[in-house]
Formats: sequence, structure tokens, C-alpha cells
Amino acid sequence: MKRTASVQEYKIFSNTALRKLILPLVVEQALAASVGIFDTMMVSSLGESAVSGVSLVDMICLLMINIFAALATGGAVICAREIGFVRIKSGSSDYSSVRVMAKHLLLISGSISCLLAVVCYFLRAPLLNLLFGTLEAETMDSALTYFAIVSVSFPFIALYNAFAALFRTTGESGITMKASLIVNVVNICGNALLIFGFGMGVAGAAISTTVSRFVGMLILGVIIANKKRDVYIDYLKRFKVSLGTIKRMLGIGIPNGLENGFFTLGRILVISMISGFGEIQLAANSVANNFDTLGCIPGHAVCLAMVTVVGQCIGAGDLDAANYYRKKLMKMSFLLTAIIEIAIIVSLPLTLRFYDLSAETLKLAAILITIHDGLAIFLWSPSFVTPNALRAAGDVRFTMIVSISSMICFRLLFSYIIGVRFGLGIIGVWIAMVLDWIFRGSMFAWRVHSGKWLSHIPKPEQDSAA
Repeated sequence: MKRTASVQEYKIFSNTALRKLILPLVVEQALAASVGIFDTMMVSSLGESAVSGVSLVDMICLLMINIFAALATGGAVICAREIGFVRIKSGSSDYSSVRVMAKHLLLISGSISCLLAVVCYFLRAPLLNLLFGTLEAETMDSALTYFAIVSVSFPFIALYNAFAALFRTTGESGITMKASLIVNVVNICGNALLIFGFGMGVAGAAISTTVSRFVGMLILGVIIANKKRDVYIDYLKRFKVSLGTIKRMLGIGIPNGLENGFFTLGRILVISMISGFGEIQLAANSVANNFDTLGCIPGHAVCLAMVTVVGQCIGAGDLDAANYYRKKLMKMSFLLTAIIEIAIIVSLPLTLRFYDLSAETLKLAAILITIHDGLAIFLWSPSFVTPNALRAAGDVRFTMIVSISSMICFRLLFSYIIGVRFGLGIIGVWIAMVLDWIFRGSMFAWRVHSGKWLSHIPKPEQDSAA
């Protein structure tokens, strides 16, 4: 589709505006990912059992984080549409409706995260035994200790995500980037003090992570309370809860949450399968996951930007602009992903030295990283960036169905067939992951090409009515 006159007329996002939005998001995502990476790296001095225990709990934490991120995405889509409507369509400067929506997002995120924190804290042993019952006793002890402490941080993560989503919808991703930097400094210093200084081991890593997440939430919560901002939150001002607004947010958040939840649950079940392959393969998988997370950072940043950019175009009623910016952001995702993935593969001989693990474990980790990062250059963006454009346009049911179906068929079934039945172990599991990418990317590409992703656009009054 050629660049239309409407895109030139509105000039919703200039190249400079896109760079100011995306580059801080890349840094932020790198900093956010490094929290878990530094935990694993600094705990590695305690041995394979500690690394595996922390890594397994991180998978469950990732499930929670993805649920909170899905709720934040639901709120971000609705707020972005409203901002686009106010700024461009109506020509108004009254953001009171957006501020009310922001409070609804905090209400939803806070309530659900507190409930999940309580459930995970009191049911941590049954959950770990259900998912990873075949673990060695020492690994299970490390996992239980880490899980008990980090479950307290779930409300902090959820509210941080909600605040961050609101900053992104207004194009202020630089604020969340700086907050992420502080979170990392607190986490690294806390790890050094508690793990090495006080000899607290896994518990020290968990305490440091929890405290750093609280600090991040507090920083964003204070900044967004500034009434000089267009979109701010007055915590003391009462507001009328609108079931309609909650329904609209959950209408995007729940399908997205189910999709993310099933995806992460599928990964947990796959990890449970991997745990039967032995400590070496499990530890190699943990190390590889750290590097793979780094490789996907640019794509995740563009995912977040896609919600803001396409959402505001939708709110402005400009579908041509929505499609134009979708293509533009996809090109950026491909380019940025290729740069970082190649850098990771080339630097492996140096970076793997930071892990105090056996040579056999690190050799297997290098193979897994090469498989993931080499193919992610071509397959990751169509599989995970494209669906965020669909979500911003309200096409959430299709993305949910495709993602859940692909997870069950490829990530789970083919992991068992190739990894267990064919005896390829962890490498077979990662081959199944690549098949999952191919299927997802093909389905989302078809959806975009058909134009059906733009057939779920709500009427302006559906989003602007708070």
C-alpha cells in the first residue's frame, strides 16, 4: 500500500517521533531482561542446582508477568485510541477521559496481581511439584526459596507495567527507560551485597529482585502523579468505576492474557519435559534462554511501540496510516533484530565465559543460542510483532486462536515427538520451537494480507465514552 494523502496530512508519527519512542524502549527492554539474567549469572557461582531452581521459578514468574503485561496492553490500546481521538480527530486538549481510563487500568492490574500473589505464595510447593516434580531435591529447595520471596513482587510488577504502558501511550518511553536503569542498579548491587556479602544465596537474589521491582513501581507511580502532565493520576481523587471501560480493557486484555498465559504455560510444560533430560541440558537451556531474551529485545520494543502507534492511528480513524506504520515498524524490527542477533552469535566465545558452569553445559548452550538467534532474524518479527498490530486494531480473537493452537501443536506435541520419542532431547525441543514460529508467522501474514485485521475497529464513541 502506497503512502496515502491522509498519512501526509496527519503526520501522526514523524521519523524523529518514532526514534524517540522506540530507542528508549529498546534500552528499557534490555534493562528489564537483564534483571533475570544477572540473577542467573550471579547465582551460577552456587552451582547448577541453584541456576536451575531460579530459572524454573522465573518461568512461572514470566507467566505472571505476561498476564500483567496483557492487562497493561488492554489498557494501553484503549488509552492510545482515546489519545488519538482527542489529539487528532476531535482537536481537543482535554485528557480527562484518558485520566479516568488510567485509573481503571490501575484498579484492574492491582486487584488481579494481589490475588495471584496470594495464590502463588501459599500454593508454591504444590505448583512446583505439579510442574517440576522430577527435580532433584537440591534444585527443588532452591526453587521453593526463590518462589516464596519473588511472589511478593507480583503487585509491584503489575503496577509498574500499568504505569509504563501509560507513559508509552503518550510517547514518553524515555521515562520508563530511566526507571529500568535504576531498577537494574538496585538489583545488581543488592545481588552483590546479599549473595556474596552476606552469603544468602538464592534468597539474596530473590530479595534483591523484589526490592528492585518495588523501587521501579514507586518511581513511575510518583512521576505520573504530577498534575502538570496531560495524562496524570490523582490518587486521592475519587472516580466512578465504569463497567463499560473495564469491559473494553478486559475485552483486549483477557484474550491477550489467555494467549500469553497459554504460551508461557506451554513453555513451562516444555521446561518440565526438559527437566527429565538431566541437569546439564536443563542448565544449558537456562543459559540459552538468557541470551535468547536479549536477542528478542528490539522486537519486544517494537511490539510495545506498535500498540501506541497503530492504536493512535485507529483512534484518529485513519486506517491507511495504521497500515503504513505497521509496515514501517516491521521493517525496523527486522533490521534491529538482525543487528543484535548477529552480535550475540559472534560474541558467544567471550560472553559464555561469564557463566561458572561445566564445559559440556556451555557447549550445548552455544548450540541452542545459535539455533534460536540465527533463525529469529527472519522468523521472530512476523510471529510476535505483527500480532500486536492486530491487537491494537481489536483483532484479538484471531491472534489468541492462532497462538494457542500453535503452542499446543508445535511447542508441546512436536517437542514431545522430536525431543522425547526421537531422542533428540533439548535440541529437538528447539526445533519444535522453530516450527511454531513458521506457523504463527504464516498465519499472521495471511491475516494482514487479507485486510481482515482492520475489520474489528470500534466506533469512536465506544472508546471515548468513559
